[in-house]
Amino acid sequence: MTAIPAQPVIHEVNTRVWLRELGPSTGLGDVPKGAWDELTPAGVDAVWLMGVWERSPLGRSIALKNATLRAAFESAVPGIGDQDIAGSPYCIRRYVVDEALGGPAGLAAARAELARRGVGLLLDYVPNHVAPDSPWVAEHPEYFVRGDAEDLRRDPAAFLDTGRAVLARGRDPFFPPWPDVVQLNAFSPQLRRATAKVLTDIGEACDGVRCDMAMLLMNDVFARTWGERAGTPPERNFWTEVVAAVRERHPHMVFAAEAYWDLEWALQRQGFDFCYDKRLYDRILHESATSVRDHLRADEGYQRGLVRFLENHDEPRAAHTLPADKECAAAVLIATLPGATLWHEGQFTGRRIHLPVFLDRRAAETPDPGLRAFHERLLARVHRSGMRTGRWRLLECEVWPDNDSGRDLIASCWTGDAGRFLTVVNLSGRPAQARIPLPWPELGPDTWELTELVFSDDRYGRSGAELLGSGLYVDLPGWGTHVLAVRASRH
Repeated sequence: MTAIPAQPVIHEVNTRVWLRELGPSTGLGDVPKGAWDELTPAGVDAVWLMGVWERSPLGRSIALKNATLRAAFESAVPGIGDQDIAGSPYCIRRYVVDEALGGPAGLAAARAELARRGVGLLLDYVPNHVAPDSPWVAEHPEYFVRGDAEDLRRDPAAFLDTGRAVLARGRDPFFPPWPDVVQLNAFSPQLRRATAKVLTDIGEACDGVRCDMAMLLMNDVFARTWGERAGTPPERNFWTEVVAAVRERHPHMVFAAEAYWDLEWALQRQGFDFCYDKRLYDRILHESATSVRDHLRADEGYQRGLVRFLENHDEPRAAHTLPADKECAAAVLIATLPGATLWHEGQFTGRRIHLPVFLDRRAAETPDPGLRAFHERLLARVHRSGMRTGRWRLLECEVWPDNDSGRDLIASCWTGDAGRFLTVVNLSGRPAQARIPLPWPELGPDTWELTELVFSDDRYGRSGAELLGSGLYVDLPGWGTHVLAVRASRH
C-alpha cells in the first residue's frame, strides 16, 4: 500500500476515455510510462481511476433507450454512436475490473506504476445501489429494499419484479427513482456485512475509495427516504459499522465521501477521512469573497477532512464556468487550503465540455499549454514548499472607512517545520488593498524577506514591527494572488 498523505492532492481521470485516447486497444497494463508521468505531475499524491468496474449491460441498454440521455450525449459529442456509449460507471454489475480495461492484472500493473512514483490509487464504490443484473439481485434479495405486487402496480417506475421478489429502484429523496439501479437496504445486517466484505476486497487492489453519494446510507437520511420499508434503524450508523470492519484488515485505507446537504461533519465522525466540500465550490462560483471567508472560519480539524475542488466529473468544467483569471485565482486558493484537493483530468489544459460519464469518447478540444504550465507550477511549488505539512490559519484583512476593497481578499497562513507561508487571493475583478497583521510574534523588530513562491521570484523586505503592528500592506489587481514564504532577511 502506498501511504497517502494527511492532506493529499488527488487527480481524477475518466479511465475509459483516457485509455481510448492512448490507443484503441490500450489497457491499464499497457499504458506507456510517459502517460503515467503526464498524469502524475509533481505534487500529485493520488490518482482516482474513475470507472474501472464492470458496467451493467442491462443498464447500458436502458441508457440507450433514454431520449433525454441520448440528447445529452449528442450535445457533448456530436455524432456519438452506440459503440461509444459504455454505460454508467455507477451502474455496476460486479466489482471486478472490466476486461476491456485490462482486468485485475491491468489494474495491478497500473497500481505498481503509480507506486513507483510514490502515488496512491483511489477507486470508486457505490454503496446505495447495484445494477439490476448484479448477481446480488437474484442471489440476495435480503440486501434490498422490498416492495410488493401492489407497489409494482401502483408505481412501476419505482419498483422492479425480479421473479423472486419485488425490489425498489434506487433513488435519493429529492429525485424520481433511477431506472437502471436497484436500492440496497442500509439497515440490513446482511447487506452491511456484504458491503464490508466487498470493500475489504477492493482494499487489496488500491489505497482508498471514493464512496458515491455516501450520505444516502446514513441512518437518519435512509429512514427519511424509505420509512417503514427499510425496517428498524440499527443502533450503529451504516458507515460507522462498515468502515470499522474494513479497517480491521486495512487500517490505513482512505475513505472519501461524495457528500452534500451539510452532512460532512457527521460523515467524518462516522469514519470518513474526507468529504466533498460542495459548499466552498458553490461559494467560489456564485457568492462573494465574504461568503467564502465565512466558510473558511470553520475549525481547522474539520477543514482538514474536506475535499476542495473546482470541478469533477459531476460538475461543469471550470474553464466553462469561470473566466480564466478567476479560475487561476480560485486554483491558488484551493491549492493552499487545508484538506484534500481534487483536480480533474483535462482541467489543467482548459477542457470546456462536460462529458457524461456514460461515454468513452470525447470531442477534441485545443489544449491551453499556458494553463497547464500554470497548474503544474502551482502544484509543484506548493508541494515543494512543504507548507501544507504545518498548521493553517485564516487571517483578517483590515480595511479603511473610505476603501473597503480589502473585503474581497482571502488571506491565510501556514506555520510549521517547513517555515512560515502567507497566501492572499483577490476574489474579485477589481483592485483590492488591505493591511494583514501576521500572527507570528517571533518576527520581532527584525527585517524579514517575503519571497513569491509560485509565479515569480519577487522579494520584499519588511520589518517585523510593521508585519505585527499595522500589518503587511497588500495591493492586488483583480483576481491577483500572493503565495509568499516569510524568512529572516539575508542582509
